[in-house]
Amino acid sequence: MIILTGPSASGKTDIAKMLISLFNYQKFVTTTTRQKRVGEIDGKDYYFINKEDFLNKIKEDAFIEYTIYNNNYYGSFKKEKADNKILIVEPNGLKAFQKLNDPHMISFFIDSDEKERYQRMLKRGDEISDINRRINNDRVLFYKDIKTDFIIKNKDKTLEELAKNINEIYLSKLKSI
Repeated sequence: MIILTGPSASGKTDIAKMLISLFNYQKFVTTTTRQKRVGEIDGKDYYFINKEDFLNKIKEDAFIEYTIYNNNYYGSFKKEKADNKILIVEPNGLKAFQKLNDPHMISFFIDSDEKERYQRMLKRGDEISDINRRINNDRVLFYKDIKTDFIIKNKDKTLEELAKNINEIYLSKLKSI
């Protein structure tokens, strides 16, 4: 399984989409208790379940990790883990997956210049106050005490080149297991 992590607007989601498009990986679908947004599809964007069901799944030890964000539960089902999956996580989620000590899970930190990330967030229409908050939060969350198997710099390469590089590293690591 490919695990991607990195600060806001580092390119994680676009790289994941490129890996899925080029190499037929599948998205690791996480679970949430939040309401479905317009256009979201259950089982594709998230597994949408109610809070009671989520709490029962916790009791059943069905999750690798879970968290509460904005009064909603989010979690990663154990049954979703597979070699052909791609997961994007924040640092605490990454640590939970790393505790599994599964050599088939290879983690990549997607790094990108802070000024470039700021510009990307502006281009996608994020509010300046949100951008500044995310940049400041990311300095703490993503640049202190985070360990991944590989660091990928999102600079001077196309998304396709980055995806191909990640795929080559991943397949090479799997062969060496």
